[in-house]
Amino acid sequence: MALRIEDYALIGDCETAGLVGRNGSIDWLCWPRFDSGAVFAALLGNEDNGYWKIATTSPGAGVARRYRENTLILETDIETETGSATLIEFMPMRREGSSHLVRIVRGRTGRLAMRTELTIRFDYGSIIPWVTREGDRGLQAVAGPDKVVLRSDVPLRPDGFKHLRILRLAPGR
Repeated sequence: MALRIEDYALIGDCETAGLVGRNGSIDWLCWPRFDSGAVFAALLGNEDNGYWKIATTSPGAGVARRYRENTLILETDIETETGSATLIEFMPMRREGSSHLVRIVRGRTGRLAMRTELTIRFDYGSIIPWVTREGDRGLQAVAGPDKVVLRSDVPLRPDGFKHLRILRLAPGR
């Protein structure tokens, strides 16, 4: 179920934008432009419509968010009983026509587990793409003329029609 609108923050590159929930889920992203069909459209329905979530596995974690001064770089501090981390998210200005979505997770104190879940859909969740591996740590999703490429420091494993991974974080990692 979608969050309240005030629980979303905006990231963008001046040609498109995504909505990031306090729960670490990107539930809306028309890509590569504002007038393109949404790749993440859970805001309209549910997770089957596409989303990308990075969140702690610890229930009851504290969350504080802010933008870096004079930017659309979103920083989310996550505090659990065992540790803390920061999730940094942004869409850099385009070069050579490509749009990029960057998500970085950094451990700050102690140890904690984070889970990432990725469900790519095209045309507002109506099209399930063909997903293949791209090297050791990448994925490529294609459906007709639409294509999304994911590059990650950690390999994601398929689980049905989504990809996921548990990340174990420590300070500086």
